[in-house]
Amino acid sequence: MIELRNVHKAFGSNQVLRGVDLTIPSGTSMVIIGGSGTGKSVALKCVLGLIRHDSGQILLDGQDVTKGDRDAFLSRFGMLFQGGALFDSLPVWQNVAFRLLRGSLKRPRAEAREIAIEKLRRVGLKPEQADKFPAELSGGMQKRVGLARAICAEPEIIFFDEPTTGLDPIMSGVINDLIREIVTEMGATAMTITHDMTSVRAIADNVAMLHDGVIKWTGPVAQMDDSGDPYLDQFIHGRATGPIEAVR
Repeated sequence: MIELRNVHKAFGSNQVLRGVDLTIPSGTSMVIIGGSGTGKSVALKCVLGLIRHDSGQILLDGQDVTKGDRDAFLSRFGMLFQGGALFDSLPVWQNVAFRLLRGSLKRPRAEAREIAIEKLRRVGLKPEQADKFPAELSGGMQKRVGLARAICAEPEIIFFDEPTTGLDPIMSGVINDLIREIVTEMGATAMTITHDMTSVRAIADNVAMLHDGVIKWTGPVAQMDDSGDPYLDQFIHGRATGPIEAVR
């Protein structure tokens, strides 16, 4: 279980997180929505420890994420980055097996390659793609490679940062379906950041609406349309008028 308790983070005079409270039960898929600049990515980076929060607590299974063995902590996570974030100079299989070729999770090279090819197969890519370089793949295929890398070390927790950005509607649907299937299969805990309401409905068990540095609403995805919350209602229906000010 991931818990954020009254988490604050500022950059100079810019208060980005103003007391975020959020609980993500183990084995569930939480999607955080909100406009650009509302603090979604900062919250994610605070959980990962890439940014140190100013105050409050972030707990993983009851343990403070800022304490304990950093490598052991990070080995529990997988991550699908917004732009794919593949290494151009490495073939696809080495991108997928990146964590299995170094550090505490290191495996023999042949074994790491075998695991990578299996994970590529799981996301719908054939073994012959393994020795290609990222630049030789389409955007949708690169996203699949990123997903294969995220699950390669069998993580307990997977983060998805705008998983469908830059994809056409059909490929977005494919990626959403893959994410849902894989998270369910693995029994993983998932935390996703997205603007894409189609993704929200496809992959979420629960939804949290972040606006102005606080969680305005959180609950099951099935209750989202009838929440009665004006911030959530405006956001999910894409209305220009409402409590969220549209920059014109």
